[in-house]
Amino acid sequence: MEFYGFYFSLIELIVLGLLLIAFVHQLYFYFRYLNGVLRLRTKIKKDKVSFQTEQPPVSVIICAKDESENLRKFLPFVLQQDYPNFEVIVINDGSTDESDILLNDLSAEYTNLRTTFVPVGANNLSTKKLGLTLGIKAAKNDLLLFTDADCMPEDKFWIARMARNFSTETEFVLGYGAYFNKKGFLNRLITYDTLFIGLQYLGMAAARKPYMGVGRNLAYRKETFFAHKGFAATLHLSSGDDDLMVNKACNSENTRVEISSDSITWSEPNRTYKGWFYQKERHLSVSAYYKGSSKFRLALEPMTRGLFYLAFIASLVFGGLIVQIAAGVLFVARFIVQLSIINGSSKHFGERKYVLTLPVLDIFLPLVSLYILTIGRLTTKRKPARW
Repeated sequence: MEFYGFYFSLIELIVLGLLLIAFVHQLYFYFRYLNGVLRLRTKIKKDKVSFQTEQPPVSVIICAKDESENLRKFLPFVLQQDYPNFEVIVINDGSTDESDILLNDLSAEYTNLRTTFVPVGANNLSTKKLGLTLGIKAAKNDLLLFTDADCMPEDKFWIARMARNFSTETEFVLGYGAYFNKKGFLNRLITYDTLFIGLQYLGMAAARKPYMGVGRNLAYRKETFFAHKGFAATLHLSSGDDDLMVNKACNSENTRVEISSDSITWSEPNRTYKGWFYQKERHLSVSAYYKGSSKFRLALEPMTRGLFYLAFIASLVFGGLIVQIAAGVLFVARFIVQLSIINGSSKHFGERKYVLTLPVLDIFLPLVSLYILTIGRLTTKRKPARW
């Protein structure tokens, strides 16, 4: 077939057409959603985003299971926040280490620390959901801010940054939970995966399409929790205390995101591939319970990403020089967009830069998720995760 004096075979046109379709959607996804953090940052700098000046009381809730070392290291950073009225509730979830002793000692030092517990041997599939429910019921305040025992706020203004988003219409505030940067490829894998997912859920929420949040940095109202019957609908699942709660109750009007660099929480990353794989497997296990619209958007991006790489390779293999050049131009254009948005957002959050590893991680991580959601579900002998 002839176009503008150039001759193309049918297979060249098909491959180039598929590559172009995938390219267009990838650019749409990056600019519409993944660029949401940078776009919101620009709006904030231009004073186009309003925040509350009042500082209502807040209850910070942390569920901890055998986390005495992390509590000793990170809990004081939460207790010493610069905020006029807040309490910290730590639920000791059947710990067998020194957590109870440590919490008693800290309670004597910090008057804003309160503790409760889940009995050892509690017969629940997810004792964390039970623990969080106990903490929420014990909370004195309507505004609830959640994090984990192994998390450290970026600085003393974490509570203030999250709480400033609660207008009368706001029921959920989504924050970013990062992992500490360490040496090695595993850590790069974890931090990039976390960054991409973070940009995805924050960007979608900023575009009025919220679908999840992470328990490392999440806030919502106590009345919202009880209005939606808490975790009653997900008690048969070992995970989902954070993302399924948001997915069920959030909408375009009641959800805001906080992206300031001092609103981040930092967590200890997994140090083994097995531990990271299990964590990812556990998180993906509840994705089937998302709303249909959420599942469609989340599935479409990796599908067009895979199509883009496959069509690019096919263009190089089956295409003539013109097709190969066109494919190369599209590949480079997408890569430049990736570098700009991913690294611009990473710099904003104080994380590392990705250049040569970006294409590797961009290809590898969807394959891991695909394996977990298909072959992994058929071959893995599952043991119920109780937390």
